[in-house]
Amino acid sequence: MRLALYQPDIPQNMGAMMRLGACFKVPIDVIEPCGFPFDEKRLRRTAMDYGEAAEIVRHRSWDAFLTAFRADNTRRLVLLTTAAEANHADFKFSPADTLLLGRESHGVPPEVHDTADACVRIPIARGLRSLNVALAAGIVLAEGLRQLGIFTGKSEL
Repeated sequence: MRLALYQPDIPQNMGAMMRLGACFKVPIDVIEPCGFPFDEKRLRRTAMDYGEAAEIVRHRSWDAFLTAFRADNTRRLVLLTTAAEANHADFKFSPADTLLLGRESHGVPPEVHDTADACVRIPIARGLRSLNVALAAGIVLAEGLRQLGIFTGKSEL
């Protein structure tokens, strides 16, 4: 599995997702432009000492990401969105899935949404809008990895 961050707005959230990727050995695709300067010094600071353990692939645009992503037709793009019908816990994840997370401020535009192979949501209390994007990434990634048997009987990945 992989995480893909669509034009992230908040460096601290990206840092949290870098830590998540490092701890679970999940590569992260960063789809630019970011809403903050994307340089090694700032990212190391926000990811603390986990930045070097995270596998980061930068894509200069959505089109660049999509070209690289579609080069392997076995992969599936799964968008986390509040607009989805499917509950993340009912969705059947695959090792070839890339979990796509939108911008904290605006999610993803319709053309990105329409490109997803599947969409999932995390059920939350009625009347509330959404979870923090890094928290949502952790919840759905953990469920996907659990379904794939990653956490069974092992203390380390």
